[in-house]
Amino acid sequence: MSERHEEVHSWVSGVARDVVQAHDVHGGIHFHTAERSGPPVPRQLPLAGRGFVDRHRERAVLDGILRAEPVGASIVLVTGTAGVGKTSLALHWAHAVRDRFPDGQLYADLHGYDRRAPVAYERVLEGFLRGLGAPEDAVRADGEQMAADFRSRLADRRLLILLDNAADADQVRPLLPATPGCLAVVTSRHRLSGLAVREGAQRLAVDVLDEDGSIALLRSVTSGSRQEDDPEHMAELAALCARLPLALRIAAERAARMPRTRLAELNRELRDESGRWEVLSADDDQESEAVRPVITWSYRALPPDAARLFRLLGLHPGPEVSDTAAAALAGADVRTARRLLDVIASAHMAEQTASGRYRLHDLLHAYAGDQVRQEEIPRERGDALLRVLSWYLHTADAVQARVAPQEPRVELVAAPPGLPELRFTDEGEAMRWYEAERDNLVAAVRTAAAAGLDRVAWQLAVVLRAVYMITNPFQDWLATSRIGLDAARRDGDRSAEAELHESLGMAYAQSQHPATAAEHYREALALRRTLQDAFGEALTLNGLGLLELRRRNLAEAREALEAGRALFAARDDGFWEPRVAANLAQVDLELGRPDRAVGPLRRAIGVFRTHRDRRAAGNSLNLLAAAELELGDTTAALVHAQQAVAIAAEIRSAAAEAYWLLTLGDVQRATGHPSVALASYQRAAALQEPLGDRSRLAAAWNGIGQALLSLGRVQESVDHHLRAETTYRELRQTWETAQSLAHLAAALDASSPPGDSAAARAKAIALLASFTDPRARRLSESLSPS
Repeated sequence: MSERHEEVHSWVSGVARDVVQAHDVHGGIHFHTAERSGPPVPRQLPLAGRGFVDRHRERAVLDGILRAEPVGASIVLVTGTAGVGKTSLALHWAHAVRDRFPDGQLYADLHGYDRRAPVAYERVLEGFLRGLGAPEDAVRADGEQMAADFRSRLADRRLLILLDNAADADQVRPLLPATPGCLAVVTSRHRLSGLAVREGAQRLAVDVLDEDGSIALLRSVTSGSRQEDDPEHMAELAALCARLPLALRIAAERAARMPRTRLAELNRELRDESGRWEVLSADDDQESEAVRPVITWSYRALPPDAARLFRLLGLHPGPEVSDTAAAALAGADVRTARRLLDVIASAHMAEQTASGRYRLHDLLHAYAGDQVRQEEIPRERGDALLRVLSWYLHTADAVQARVAPQEPRVELVAAPPGLPELRFTDEGEAMRWYEAERDNLVAAVRTAAAAGLDRVAWQLAVVLRAVYMITNPFQDWLATSRIGLDAARRDGDRSAEAELHESLGMAYAQSQHPATAAEHYREALALRRTLQDAFGEALTLNGLGLLELRRRNLAEAREALEAGRALFAARDDGFWEPRVAANLAQVDLELGRPDRAVGPLRRAIGVFRTHRDRRAAGNSLNLLAAAELELGDTTAALVHAQQAVAIAAEIRSAAAEAYWLLTLGDVQRATGHPSVALASYQRAAALQEPLGDRSRLAAAWNGIGQALLSLGRVQESVDHHLRAETTYRELRQTWETAQSLAHLAAALDASSPPGDSAAARAKAIALLASFTDPRARRLSESLSPS
């Protein structure tokens, strides 16, 4: 008997909007490989930059910590004032010793001193866990669970973790290793005394450069551009820069661009600037005041158009900006923006991080923000902010058009005239843009809401959902949806409220919080009905039905899906109605009514073929094969299961192939070919393991266990069912745990001597008591003592 259709997770109808299936529908396209060479080795350190000088003492301290075996202190705090070179020191040293950490290097900029919110530790953990090869179900919305899993994955490994620009100890603690072997380097302007007291962190205080080091840094930048300057004048320039590396670089770049101007004259200009700041500066921001005169001196030397773009960058949502976003901000064409960014970068007022991308140090970003408020009138500031936020909104919409064209589109606010337009040739190019702009997109939603641009805020949050359904960045998804929901309420747009409630329902469902997901779906449903939005109501009912299907509330699932299908049918919607009908067929299979599932699935397959939706057609073929197998038509089941697997291979979806192979294995086993079935299950497991869906992997282990039992390899069968049961129990999937225990009991019965199958049966029966559907009752009865 086939049980594969009972694994309700992602492949239900191949519909992108489906909260349960969205991740695998779009996110599981991979080149096929059945090989695994161990966990991935992350190499996340960014480039260290040029012109690093001195710091021999500090590097010797770090080297001494590293030489301790085992690593005596797993945490090092690199502290010092703004612009003193903490990040540069940490990065150069980390690159120099990376071979000592064969299991990889992790890096995160925590943005602790950004004028906007620092990065939440949960967001960092998402990236770290994915970098370490964690399965998707480990990347949850629950920060404590992610932190525990992160620490477990660091055990018995040697990794270097660089946490840059930390705001406080609470931001850092969940990101620290718990066992020797790994080293965490934390940079911060604050002393973070709590880490030293509680976690035993060693502190390395980074001071300003000495005079010789300062002059060496100045010469490294000006070499080749100027004749040998008088050492006394170089020493004076170093003193005017407070011997801070950031200020020294900016001043040196200015000097290098003016080779015919005597250094004494440049020093005089800088002295005058410093005098003005001494009069104007407040005493409560002393750590950044030493560098501000140098920034101002260099800023005033920029050409007017470059100076204007620099200060407008202070409005940009994040510290890293693309040339195209800068063009939108300035109301210029991309070529002009790129030229001006190069001028700014050549003055060391920005750093080019990649082709077409630039980053401002947080002090420079804050300075630019001050200048734009002082020099641009409110209307100009508002126009520039609207341009760049609109550019992010409309470009994100272009991404949605590529990655999820079937998703309903938002009628966007009109873009200001003259915005640069990005055109994506394919889904891959669109997703690469999203990955590069991920931080800025979240910041754009926040910035729009804070600026009172509520419609832009909620529309961007809704548009981003199409990408979030693919990639599951839960912290971003939940944050933008919550901000968007508040913005929609302020905007008085109840339809937008419904969209954001539905988005939150999807996010909570996919992050394993079904009860909270259901609350948001019901809020969305009530709003849709109040607005008499039949199409939106039908979509919400589909999502709610699939959520209940996942929770195995089968009566509730059928009720919601039938209501949604009826609404689509009344609209004569040939795209969505057959998809919901296929989802209803899934419910019938769960209820043990395969005869009711066959007709809708055959009709859906015809529709999907007409629409050339091969993924949806393949999924329905897989479900049809499961229904036919249960009805005893093994010939048809084999044909349709093979067709489904062939489609998965043709569309190069490893996720689909891995899942649909399970049904093929069921058919092969039912037709008396356990060896062939074993090969199908084993390939499914090999494909599934790197994809990270532990529930699907456990399903493959159950299949392998059943095939092994048919081949008389009983102990191996027991082992595989035990692995499956443990995984399902950890995932809190009650129905699947009960099934695994039933398989385990059968394998234990065949053991010699027989194992304790009674205990497995008793556990399964206890778990099945919470289910009232016919299939669950039949399974429970089959396990009960006769």
